[in-house]
Amino acid sequence: MKGEVKERGMIFNDEMVRAILGGNKTQTRRIVEEKFYGRAVAAELLAKHCPYGQPGDRIWVRETYRVHGKATDVATLVYRASVRNSWTEQTHRVPVEVCNKPVSEKWTPSIHMPRWASRILLEITDVRVERLHDMSEADAKAEGATPATYKITPPEAVYRVGFGDIWRSIYGQDNWLSNPLVWVIEFKRIQE
Repeated sequence: MKGEVKERGMIFNDEMVRAILGGNKTQTRRIVEEKFYGRAVAAELLAKHCPYGQPGDRIWVRETYRVHGKATDVATLVYRASVRNSWTEQTHRVPVEVCNKPVSEKWTPSIHMPRWASRILLEITDVRVERLHDMSEADAKAEGATPATYKITPPEAVYRVGFGDIWRSIYGQDNWLSNPLVWVIEFKRIQE
């Protein structure tokens, strides 16, 4: 029997937050640190030890935000990933008693986002371990990648090439070429 549902924060960049909000991102890949596998790999065993959680656990999305204003009872937060959207879509209101941050024109980086400021909650539906380059075209699309438009891109790999661009922008070319083991975390968005 599964124990208590756990919640953990996970950082997502603006592009990936928009993909989650648009319903285009239902997977994320995170590098498996060597301490989890040493020299030998047993993917089935590794998946049970994923530091991001197990099916049924929840992830609250950490994204760049700022406190836009405070009234007597609510604070209005603005999220950088949504600034191009309507005011209703880019804001979130929280009780002023939990908002311990001052009003600011400066963005607060995602790494410093507290749980109370998060507007997106995800439920983990599956966890597995694989090599980064083993992802399918469907997996790359589920990562929220957009199709690559390079003239030399093979038609059967447009999303994988697009995902490769995202990965290299975050982790660098050397990491991409090393084809690391990754946690593949599948999720669905929960409406709170």
